[in-house]
Amino acid sequence: MLKQGNRYTLERERVLANGLRDVASELRLIDAVDLVAFIRTEQFGNIKTLVSSSTELFFKPDTIAFGASGDVDLKWGGAPAIGLDMEFRHQSVNVYFRLLLESVHAAIEIHHISFEGGSSDPDENTQLLVEAIADARLSPAPMATDPAGAPI
Repeated sequence: MLKQGNRYTLERERVLANGLRDVASELRLIDAVDLVAFIRTEQFGNIKTLVSSSTELFFKPDTIAFGASGDVDLKWGGAPAIGLDMEFRHQSVNVYFRLLLESVHAAIEIHHISFEGGSSDPDENTQLLVEAIADARLSPAPMATDPAGAPI
């Protein structure tokens, strides 16, 4: 997630991360060594296939796509961190983002978001993102909650 940014970007990253939680979990089932090798040898077609098979379980066709780029942070004695450039396209919302996969969690960094025919009110545009993600899913995503059970 972005360390800096306005609250709308942070909120939209959280919304997208909640929507993609299942996809990130599915991608983390892939052996990290394979993902590292595919990125280092620029076998992006293999990553595209893996992303497609992971997203088709949860999203309508052509709503989530691999953006043909990624990188790896791999240090001696440390767990790998893999970044995959991704795209979300549905209804009037287009999001270009990086999905960061680590051993036990994932994060989202939005690089660009556009709302065709969007509002001048950022809150309404965020709601468009929420609705687009919900409509793009094949089944509703479980809502994230805080320890008290309140939605976050």
